[in-house]
Amino acid sequence: MTETGPVHIRSRDNAWLKDLRRLTQDSNAYRKQGRVWLEGDHLCRAALQRGVQPQVAVFAESYFATALAQWAHGASKVVVVEDRLFADISALGSPAQVGFVLELASLSPELACIERHGASVILDRVQDAGNVGSILRSASAFGFKQVLALKGTAALWSPKVLRAGMGAHFGLQLFEGLDVGELDRLDVPLITTSSHQGAFLHRHSLPMPCAWALGHEGQGVSEAVAARSALKVRIAQPGGEESLNVAAAAAICLHASSVAVPTPGP
Repeated sequence: MTETGPVHIRSRDNAWLKDLRRLTQDSNAYRKQGRVWLEGDHLCRAALQRGVQPQVAVFAESYFATALAQWAHGASKVVVVEDRLFADISALGSPAQVGFVLELASLSPELACIERHGASVILDRVQDAGNVGSILRSASAFGFKQVLALKGTAALWSPKVLRAGMGAHFGLQLFEGLDVGELDRLDVPLITTSSHQGAFLHRHSLPMPCAWALGHEGQGVSEAVAARSALKVRIAQPGGEESLNVAAAAAICLHASSVAVPTPGP
């Protein structure tokens, strides 16, 4: 698997392992370290299937013999840790036996790469990691390959968002920490949702491509984002609930756009 063979770590005080522990347990550590942690078979395979090359593959010692056959095509550097140490760094209730360390720079495109005419999702201070990950899954499933996260949104590459995204990250162009003004780079209609304003979604002809703006769980989209909206819609709720969870609303809206007749481009 490597020219020099795997590195074995058996001490909890190992400096590299301490950094990895911070990466797995602090949602913002990836920004400081410039590295991203994936844990578990599903996420690691999803990355490989999308052509992502891991910087380091980390295995629990008891799994390593089996891993040789399954993961020989993975990272060029391999680290093997005792099972108790893998459990110590794990962010899962039931620790996995394999994880990847990825370089953040290889995953985060430059702002100049924002596709002006691309179908996009805008996250405006969506704070729950589960909601963010679920929205990324819907974006990938329904053909919205570009996600622009404004400041105040949950960290896109944090372990919790990665787990909720279930591998969707690797099929998307993700931009985070943006100011509202960066939305002006887009040259597609921006659509916002409201529980009480706008035309009903199922009765409206939707532009495509477009950019759906999804806002804070309690406050919705900001005034600055709403001011850039070309269209406001609401989702019919015949059951009488006051509002929908933002991730559920995103799935409904993005699906509706994905089956809409494409609008001719400029």
